Amino acid sequence: MTNATTKQATTGGAGRVALVTGGSRGIGRAIVEALLDDGWRVYFCSRSEGSVASALGELAGRGEVFGRAVDVGDQGQVDDLVAWVLDDAGRLDCLVNNAGLGHFAAVDEITGEQWRDVLRTNLDGAFYCTRAAAPAMRRQGSGWIFNIASLAGKNPFAGGAAYNASKFGMVGFSEACMLDLRHDGIRVAAVMPGSVDTAFHRRDDRGWMLTPEDVAQTVTDLLAFPDRALPSRVEIRPSQPPKK
Repeated sequence: MTNATTKQATTGGAGRVALVTGGSRGIGRAIVEALLDDGWRVYFCSRSEGSVASALGELAGRGEVFGRAVDVGDQGQVDDLVAWVLDDAGRLDCLVNNAGLGHFAAVDEITGEQWRDVLRTNLDGAFYCTRAAAPAMRRQGSGWIFNIASLAGKNPFAGGAAYNASKFGMVGFSEACMLDLRHDGIRVAAVMPGSVDTAFHRRDDRGWMLTPEDVAQTVTDLLAFPDRALPSRVEIRPSQPPKK
C-alpha cells in the first residue's frame, strides 16, 4: 500500500464512520456520495492512487471524506487500511465490500492468472476487510457490513466461470458472516443487483439498467432499518429489461 494518504475534509458528519472499498467510481462512488449526503464520515479505497486523488477532488465540499490507494487482495494492506480508519476516526460503523472486477471467457480459455485476479479481489478482499473490521464492531456492539454481490451470484452465465464463482462465494460468505456476527449487534447483508449502468458494461442500450444510485439507495435504506430487523439478502432488478 502506498504510504501517501490523500484526503479532503470539511466540517460536518454525525459521528458515524463508514469504509467503502472500490469507492472511487461506479457503485462504490455512488455509495460514498449517498453516505456523505447523510452526514457520514466516509473513508474509501481504490487500487489506483490517481483514482483516489481524482475522486477526492470531485468530492471536495461534500463532507468528511478520506481516501487511500489499497489493493484489497493483499491482507497486509487491508489490515493497515482498517487500522488507519480506526486510528483516525476511533470507530467503524459501516463497511461496504464493493471492490470487484471481472474477466470473462469460456472456462477453457480464461487464464489461471485471470481466475486468481477475480477471486482475489472479489472474494478474498471481502474476507480480509470483514476479518479486519469485525473486532472493532464487536467491541462497539454494533455495525453494518454490506457485501455488494450480484444476481450473478445465483444465475450463472456462459463465459462467467470466474465472476460467477466469486459472486456465488460472496453470497455464501455473506450469509455465514451474518450467522457469526448477528449476536454481537453486527448486521450483514448481501446486496445483489442485476445489470447496473457502469463502465463494467459495454453495451450501447443502457437506459433500462439500474443506476449506481439505485444500489446506493438500497444501502442507505437498509441502514435506516430498526435494530430488530435484519434484511440479510436483497435482490435488485431492472424493472423492464429487454424482452428475450
